[in-house]
Amino acid sequence: MSGSAGPDEVVFSRPYRASGELANLEAVLRSDHSHGDGDFTRSATRRLRAVSGAPHALLTTSCTHALEMAGLLLGLRPGDEVVLPSFTFPSAATAVVARGAVPVFVDIDPLTGNIDPNQVAEALTPRTRAVTVMHYGGVPVDLDAVLAVTEPAGVALVEDNAHGLGGRYGDRMLGGAGVMATQSFHDTKNVHCGEGGALLVNDDVLFRRAEILREKGTDRARFLRGEVDKYTWQDQGSSYLPSELNAAVLDAQLAEFDTIQAARHRVWNAYAAALGEWADAHGVRLMSSDPGLQHTAHLFYLVMPDHEGQQALIAHLRTHGVRATFHYVPLDTSPAGEHFGRRLTQLDRTAQFSRRLVRLPLWAGLADAQVERVIAGVLSYRP
Repeated sequence: MSGSAGPDEVVFSRPYRASGELANLEAVLRSDHSHGDGDFTRSATRRLRAVSGAPHALLTTSCTHALEMAGLLLGLRPGDEVVLPSFTFPSAATAVVARGAVPVFVDIDPLTGNIDPNQVAEALTPRTRAVTVMHYGGVPVDLDAVLAVTEPAGVALVEDNAHGLGGRYGDRMLGGAGVMATQSFHDTKNVHCGEGGALLVNDDVLFRRAEILREKGTDRARFLRGEVDKYTWQDQGSSYLPSELNAAVLDAQLAEFDTIQAARHRVWNAYAAALGEWADAHGVRLMSSDPGLQHTAHLFYLVMPDHEGQQALIAHLRTHGVRATFHYVPLDTSPAGEHFGRRLTQLDRTAQFSRRLVRLPLWAGLADAQVERVIAGVLSYRP
């Protein structure tokens, strides 16, 4: 996201560097085991289960691959439907389309950018197999409201938790409400390994099959544990396993999870404290979070009064050496969305949210002086 930023610019995002990364990488390179499922995969998986509270976790090469595994585990077939927000990353829809199923796009709650539970209820049909929700910016979806719709209908809930690792909804950790959840460890995320992801599985039976799908459809994981004397082709699957080099970086990152989160919340809280009066004076809405919920400080955004304001603020900040940006283009109006999916209704709230949202720089290494520059740049903007 930093692009061709100059040396004095405050870039939008910069990957965190954990202190143990180089030592971990050196250990892998000196070993005879750089492919997956080695010591660092096991250690990173243990750390991930501890952070997420998930009973089972499988590292993957990306969140996209984790979503594709979820589609396989759900048994999606042509004609099936999956309800999901239009305001999300395309992988949530491509994983559905890959199985021949139809993504059904619904609107968001404009206060959070999260899926609207009322529209979920309206979108269910006899063909609905699952609902995918995303905790946008790390702010929890109203899980009680969504589960009140999905559980009586016997519809699976999948959490796209790419933004939500470590977040909490009441007593429930994000990633623990649905039958499965997916994580992203792309280098723009709070915790990363360059490119990577994970599938959290909250069902013992599904987990046993997930291990097979992740290992090219074989029972190699059982063979490595000594449970079978050879491994064979058992099921569908693909090569979803990351290398030990990726796992080594992720393990070092997860070891510093609390430090990373504290640093990101420091930036988030500084923006929230400094920009409130300016926002009220200019008809701008700040990202907010219910104090009863635990968000992850993955993003900090402003919602401008109109699209012209969005573009003007981004350009204004650029002249002050600050890289701000917008976010998702609604999936229902994208070329692939119009071809492969359908929408419940005209998704006006999604369209407006997308055209008005401005994200400010937020990464764990932002210095106080850089945070002050961002704040000063915003405060100097006049519509």
